[in-house]
Amino acid sequence: MSTPSDIKDEFCDPENPKQIKFQDVQAAAFKIKDGIQKTPCTKSRMSNFTEMQIYVKKEFLQYTGSFKERGARYTLLMLSNEERSRGVIAASAGNHALALSYHGKLLNIPVTVVMPTIAPDVKKKGCVNFEANVIVHGKDIGESKDHALQVAKEKNLIYINGYDHPHILAGQGTMGLEIVDQVPDLDACIIPVGGGGLIAGTALAIKRLNPKVKIIGVESEKCASFSAAREAGHPTYTKASSSIADGLAVPTVGVNAFVTAKPLIDKMVVVKEEYIDLAILRLIEVEKAVVEGAGAVGLAAILQNLLPELKGKKVVIPLCGGNIDPRTLIKVIERGLVVEQ
Repeated sequence: MSTPSDIKDEFCDPENPKQIKFQDVQAAAFKIKDGIQKTPCTKSRMSNFTEMQIYVKKEFLQYTGSFKERGARYTLLMLSNEERSRGVIAASAGNHALALSYHGKLLNIPVTVVMPTIAPDVKKKGCVNFEANVIVHGKDIGESKDHALQVAKEKNLIYINGYDHPHILAGQGTMGLEIVDQVPDLDACIIPVGGGGLIAGTALAIKRLNPKVKIIGVESEKCASFSAAREAGHPTYTKASSSIADGLAVPTVGVNAFVTAKPLIDKMVVVKEEYIDLAILRLIEVEKAVVEGAGAVGLAAILQNLLPELKGKKVVIPLCGGNIDPRTLIKVIERGLVVEQ
């Protein structure tokens, strides 16, 4: 029997990483346009206290609550009829699993998701409600991924990496096309970074349409794996600690995402947890938006004063997800109120 380390993901090969092209993002946009929301990108009243013109891209308004639907739908649509009949499998603690389960149901494609024990119950139940086969295995996403690859081999399923499959990157990039269409004269876009899929696709789209736009990536101090990869020159393992931005806790960034995003990123910043709490609170108070930790890190970077060069500039912040557990939200609000004092 193969050990997990023997089983490779054919679409994410460290020896032969794939740099996606602008044409890939355009193709994805055409393919998914009838199946996902073109979410609003509106000027925020937070502009008043940040001394910036802030626009928020409301990706938490997608049906399953995050941008992950873009890549999930495109990847499923690109499967052959034979692959569709076999079914797909993924490892995810939440948003990718929900997106794949939902669009798999719509497209009549069997979906299996392997979720770590730390995955919120609400997300596990959501996948079950979308008729996915949910397997709870592993203490973290790394162990879940190893198990998913094993099951994929045993059951002849298509494994879909949620932050590094080339079609996932292309699908996520459609958000960048929308941002430039909605705010054509933007100066900067502040993008959350976990595995790197969102910043890879989005930066590619934005820079192609407007090369002057500054692309700024934001990570939590609890798992700054993309910053570590930039320093090393290649994806490298970084220990992930518990974070309110659990969606960004990816110990090793994607190889395709890294080679695509690295030349396009102008700056990376790392935010403290207390500023993520404060950002979530501010978004509730001012924007009337409930956003998860991973979706709030862009604002957190501004509140922590890590981006003073953006004063007076037109800045887009993608609020990339809203799937936060209500019990967690109560604690975050309490902590945010303490930071505020």
